[in-house]
Amino acid sequence: MAREQRNVGGSGLGTFLRTRRAQVTPEDVGLTPGAGLRRTPGLRREELATLAGISIDYYARLERGQETNPSPSVVDALARALRLEAHERDHLRELVVHAGRRPDPEPSVSADRTVRPDIELMLERLRPNPAYVVSRTMDILATNPGGLRLFAGTEEQPPEERNVLRYLFLDSRAPKLFADWGEEVRTCVGRLRALAGTEPDTPGLARLIEGLILESPEFARRWNHYDVQPHPAGDKSFHHPQVGDLTLGCQSMHLEGTPGHRLVAFYAEPGTPAYDKMVLLDTEVTEAVSRGARRKRS
Repeated sequence: MAREQRNVGGSGLGTFLRTRRAQVTPEDVGLTPGAGLRRTPGLRREELATLAGISIDYYARLERGQETNPSPSVVDALARALRLEAHERDHLRELVVHAGRRPDPEPSVSADRTVRPDIELMLERLRPNPAYVVSRTMDILATNPGGLRLFAGTEEQPPEERNVLRYLFLDSRAPKLFADWGEEVRTCVGRLRALAGTEPDTPGLARLIEGLILESPEFARRWNHYDVQPHPAGDKSFHHPQVGDLTLGCQSMHLEGTPGHRLVAFYAEPGTPAYDKMVLLDTEVTEAVSRGARRKRS
């Protein structure tokens, strides 16, 4: 368990292979289960090795992290045997690329959280569109007023504690806020799983995962499933406690020249009820800040 926490699962390649092997039954691949009780969920190591056309010893070394450089043909054979979809095959290939690399010196957490002034200016210029910047571990690093208020309750948290995943799993308001909370958490956990497999030394990653596993059984269950499906583009619907139901378009994009920061921005067609509610989110925050400033001066 200590190794799991320290290196987010040890070998990302081995963890992925073990997890996916457990999810494929003999019947799925045309094998006869045989008599007797199977102690292993899914395929046994020897069954998967046979399906992929490699030796059992070689496959066992892959799972243990003792072998880190399988050939492209072996990777493709494993992907076929595990019945991986296209994006899962891509993830397997990325794991292989990273498996043999020595970890880079770990940068400081503070450097990973720094948001440049020009990006903060861009957030301000995007108003009234809600927008925020997140780190690789989904810490909310900077936000404009609407982006802060869109996730109901985050404005009550200290800035250094705001994290999308912790909000989704640990804040009781989150399941009520998102019209499709299940899809939201699935894609966010998938993004974190992919990061843990290819960049396990990301600052703050191990601590975030350890905390969520301990505090949220639902996160632990989804984490162990190892779903790496990509985040779908499109609209997001909210049941917001202040402005009511609204559906907004959403775009997420990598910010060049940053340590993996992403900009998440929401939008709506001007003149629509969703746009008016979006403006209200921005305006109410601004007015609340102004009232607080006036009280301090008086």
